[in-house]
Amino acid sequence: MKKRTFLKTSSALAAGAVISRFVSCKPTAKKAHLKNWAGNLEYSTGNVHYPKTLEEVQAIVKNCDKLTALGSQHSFNTIADSTENQVSMKEMNKVVSLNKTANTVTIEAGMRYGDLAPYLHQNGYALHNLASLPHITVAGSCATATHGSGVKNGNLSTGISAIEFVNAAGEVVNLSRKDGEQFKGAVVGLGALGIVTKVTLDLLPTFNMKQYVYRNLPMAALEKNFDAIEEMGYSVSLFTDWSNKNINEVWIKSKSEAGDTPPPAELFGAKLATKNMHPVDGQPAENCTEQMGVPGPWFERMPHFKMGFKPSTGKELQAEYFVPLEHAYEAIMAMETLHEKITPHLFVSEIRTIDADDLWMSPCYKRKCVALHTTWKLETDIVMGLLPLVEAQLAPFNARPHWAKVFAMAPSVLDSRIEKLADFKKLVSQFDPKGKFRNEFLEKNVFGA
Repeated sequence: MKKRTFLKTSSALAAGAVISRFVSCKPTAKKAHLKNWAGNLEYSTGNVHYPKTLEEVQAIVKNCDKLTALGSQHSFNTIADSTENQVSMKEMNKVVSLNKTANTVTIEAGMRYGDLAPYLHQNGYALHNLASLPHITVAGSCATATHGSGVKNGNLSTGISAIEFVNAAGEVVNLSRKDGEQFKGAVVGLGALGIVTKVTLDLLPTFNMKQYVYRNLPMAALEKNFDAIEEMGYSVSLFTDWSNKNINEVWIKSKSEAGDTPPPAELFGAKLATKNMHPVDGQPAENCTEQMGVPGPWFERMPHFKMGFKPSTGKELQAEYFVPLEHAYEAIMAMETLHEKITPHLFVSEIRTIDADDLWMSPCYKRKCVALHTTWKLETDIVMGLLPLVEAQLAPFNARPHWAKVFAMAPSVLDSRIEKLADFKKLVSQFDPKGKFRNEFLEKNVFGA
């Protein structure tokens, strides 16, 4: 063995030995258990690991029999839960490289959109889309196909051009678009293939945006004008509490350019708001991004909520279902039939559009979608009793749920609606043949299907 190779190998082994002494993968009741962002879920273990390097991630994976990746704790179901070990990437939150030739950025998995976006803007770049709040991690959001809005905008995962993760053997795996179907299966990975450590994102030139809000759009106006409304901006969101067949607010976010004309005072019966609004009545508008047509950087307009402020209502539950875009109005009106049952128990619903993609486990796989999102009051038993009613109304449209939000859909139904589920299971078995990364959620909803 060459001296340089021997020293490099010896150093790596020594580092691994030092790291392994600090890794305890035995569950303990002495450590406090974390809760998710909304407070509806306390995780089943207090054994949470916070690696700072790739080598530490590898050591943790090798030493633990069972573990689950933990993002920004924004999931409302148990997809990130574990009875034994969780791995939080919050200490690995740096920009690795900015490639101005390829127009890409590579970041560590713990970086949040709210921290990445200003850096990109300062360097002349933007992302193609953002979710409604910037507090979430890039890797966790993409692993569950989280999205923003815009009929021409794919979900956040579609911006990934390469991904790095540690598989069950502790090996580093790198996949990119050149890897074809394997890459398409791994991007929306649900935490099942391994612990994601880095992602590379496509970038656009930076741009400014503005947003206007319209109030009280008659739901009937959507029948013939839904597509026209959705095409009025770069990103469009409709908010309703399902009472009185009314869309409470229409948020239209557009690129801001010189010579922009003022918006119309009326939109199919809705009136232009005269002050900043919050999607939920009674919540403070100062938590929300600037409206009233005031221009600003893309990352200060595309989300609904400001970084550093409480997003949404805080203590809540969220559910969301995706149906084909061509059935948007039918699906909306099917859900409206439940208004007497659901309105008393929700804060608001948001209706958004998302472009089709080719990522295996994305709810928008091969179909443009409208997403019917509901922010529920923190009444878990009641909500879980109402979800089967919602799912029954949306069943004719083969609705697919958001992976990180609550749903009641049976595994057999998921199996019938996710075209690439069998292929995904085979892919997972390549990287995790013994189920190290599987938890109760994955066993039931993916492998039990």
